[in-house]
Amino acid sequence: MKEELFKKLQQVTEQNLLDIEAHKQKGNHAIGFYCLYAPTELAVAADAIPLPLCGTRQAPIEAAEEVLPRNLCPLIKSSYGFAATDTCPFFRFSDMIVADTTCDGKKKMFEIMMDIKPVHVLQLPQNQDVQLSLLPWKAEIEKLITVLENRTGRQITEEKIRSAIRLLNRERRARKRLMDTTKAKPAPLTGMELVEILFKTGFFADKEKGISLIDEICDACDRLIREKQSPYTEKTSRILLTGVPIGLGSDKVVKIIEQCGANVVAFENCSGYKQTFQVDEAEDPVQALAAQYLAIPCSVMSPNPGRMEMLTEMIREFSVDGVVDLTWQACHTYNIESFHVSKLVQDTFGLPYLHLETDYSESDTEQLRVRIEAFLEMI
Repeated sequence: MKEELFKKLQQVTEQNLLDIEAHKQKGNHAIGFYCLYAPTELAVAADAIPLPLCGTRQAPIEAAEEVLPRNLCPLIKSSYGFAATDTCPFFRFSDMIVADTTCDGKKKMFEIMMDIKPVHVLQLPQNQDVQLSLLPWKAEIEKLITVLENRTGRQITEEKIRSAIRLLNRERRARKRLMDTTKAKPAPLTGMELVEILFKTGFFADKEKGISLIDEICDACDRLIREKQSPYTEKTSRILLTGVPIGLGSDKVVKIIEQCGANVVAFENCSGYKQTFQVDEAEDPVQALAAQYLAIPCSVMSPNPGRMEMLTEMIREFSVDGVVDLTWQACHTYNIESFHVSKLVQDTFGLPYLHLETDYSESDTEQLRVRIEAFLEMI
């Protein structure tokens, strides 16, 4: 059953490139987004396809290092490398890029990327104090509306934004339902299967098609849970992965954990559970977008209590046996925040905790494997 669904996922993924091309041939647009803080609802409201652009592969990094420092975060180098080498179809399809100031390395990289494609950078507040930050953040979103209207030639009305909020809330609910299937013990999916589904469905031009496919996979998972079919047993170690975002190509830690016999059942990052929020559908739509997106608990925020609250909830609900905290090299905010994560995991829950700092290359694979094997032996 799962095998058939993954074949369908691959077929729909391949068709999706043709769907984006057909959408653009009709005079419509595609907008690339580099971070979870940028409200993709505004692209949908402009009849444009929002495309999540985040470099997750090692291949383009060498080209990026001809321009960028070698000791920079691999996510930033991979993102720029794909743009510079024109090897990412989704970057190529994007008529413009919407980015934000989630880290110093990214925001300076975007200045260089502007030579390749139009980039609009949102000035993201660095704290979530509503009285201090909500109004300037709302102003940034209102500015983005004007930029998108000028780029696409489409008027972005309040009703269009409301409609887009309803659609993307449904998509986020579907993705949350998918991620919640692994609360079952044992889980119906491997962590790598979950990564693949989340990654590939994020690019779908037709949101309804994506929601339908995710729901179909969830229905299949529910049947597997009822029938007690799983790649694992109830004794399999259940791991929560927190920290930086991952995707296909930057998933080596997930692979190693599962090759060592454990199951990554939960992803507390912006490619995982951080994207399960719901935007208020009754409030003023721009105000609602500003409030909800500002509340995303990324380590760029100081302080960042929301991440600890989310981790607390997930550790309990997913019945995890240990936590792996992943940091990309030179990602200083996540690296420093690991101090608070370790205290939460070890002092509050008494669970094994492992902090890993790595990049996209395979050079440290065996070193990581040794550390992960030792960590799993503690469980």
